[in-house]
Amino acid sequence: MRFLVVKRRAIVLAVIAAVVLALAVTGVYYTGAAAIYSNVSPKKVPIYSVETEQKAVALTFDAAWGADKTLGILETLEQKDACATFFLVSFWAEKYEKELKTLAASDRIEIGTHSATHPYMSKLTKSQMELELSTSKSLIESISGRKVELFRPPYGDYSDAVLNVAQAQGLYSIQWDVDSLDWKNLSKEQITSRVVGSARNGSIILMHNDGKHTLEALPSIIDGLRAKGFTFKTVGELIYKDNYTIDHTGRQIYNSGS
Repeated sequence: MRFLVVKRRAIVLAVIAAVVLALAVTGVYYTGAAAIYSNVSPKKVPIYSVETEQKAVALTFDAAWGADKTLGILETLEQKDACATFFLVSFWAEKYEKELKTLAASDRIEIGTHSATHPYMSKLTKSQMELELSTSKSLIESISGRKVELFRPPYGDYSDAVLNVAQAQGLYSIQWDVDSLDWKNLSKEQITSRVVGSARNGSIILMHNDGKHTLEALPSIIDGLRAKGFTFKTVGELIYKDNYTIDHTGRQIYNSGS
């Protein structure tokens, strides 16, 4: 009986050794409960923030559903000597053409696309992705007279295919690392606290042009960030256009040796 127990243990140890050898050959290693596949290329990631020594941040506004606060946001930016990037959906640009032209006339505003119909981009076919970006880019450029080089995926939803299509159309895909949550109808104070408290060098801040208390919070956001030594740039001014890498967190890093 003792012989059988010893033999069984030997068999178990042999199986374990074989499994470990197989994992080593295939490049799969386990650390605790997490598996790291060393032979699999990492997924593509859009730009969430920028590694920089400058105390600079970018204010961004997504525009899809309403426009009654849009010009108020622009007026506040001008009064506070700040700038921002607006990401527009095609049907918003069409419906609020007057507001878009007013935004485009200001040198404090940068304009990007937020898609044509605000879909979950990763669920589309490649041809549908291409159409969403090409049509929205073309429409916004025709109304604004501005070149569109930035894209923010609706709902923050993306895939490698989405990012590849955007890149093929000359678009930098932009996310955010500071979420104001203004769409949840937070108070002016809550929005300000979230943004000012979370910002760091190179942060991209997400807000919405139709947030219930966004316009109320904007002056205190700008003042609060400025009091902490931050300056303001558009996303296009903040990001690197070449010689860069993006780490797994979405932090864009300049390759000084490139």
